[in-house]
Amino acid sequence: MTLADCEAVATVRVRGWQSAYAGLMPQTHLDAMDIAENAQLQRRYLASPSGVVNVVAERPDLGVIGWAALGPYREEGRRLERGELYAIYVLPEQTGTGVGRALMAEVLTRATAAGHPDLALWVLRDNAPARRFYERAGFHADGAEEPFDVDGVAVPEVRYVRALHASRASVLV
Repeated sequence: MTLADCEAVATVRVRGWQSAYAGLMPQTHLDAMDIAENAQLQRRYLASPSGVVNVVAERPDLGVIGWAALGPYREEGRRLERGELYAIYVLPEQTGTGVGRALMAEVLTRATAAGHPDLALWVLRDNAPARRFYERAGFHADGAEEPFDVDGVAVPEVRYVRALHASRASVLV
């Protein structure tokens, strides 16, 4: 991902949220999401040294159609050896075309190359399509659950994990 991709990534993120999370979180929050505002955030995140890796999926005829971000696992302000998939989204009309699988393959390759023993992610508990996607990619729910606050509404998330190095799989206590 480059600075020139920020507007397209913001479009993928906002449209992805609005499609994937309809009925799972307050609609007022989804309706208020702004692509220009999110593009500004993406530019700030990309410009700051954070250890986050952003990758995009592109098609010559459509431009950026997917985006993923990964980095060190964050727990109570600490970064752990474990990796974390912070985000993976595709344009709603690209769902089911293999773009998400291609992004996931790239994320797994990069997380392994970075030396992470495993990769974790948080997914909305009631987002059955996303959970199936992660399970097909080799992730499993590990029993951790936390509320995600969206405009004062608790939206439960569950943690999924996948070992990257079978001999060094980490476990959070």
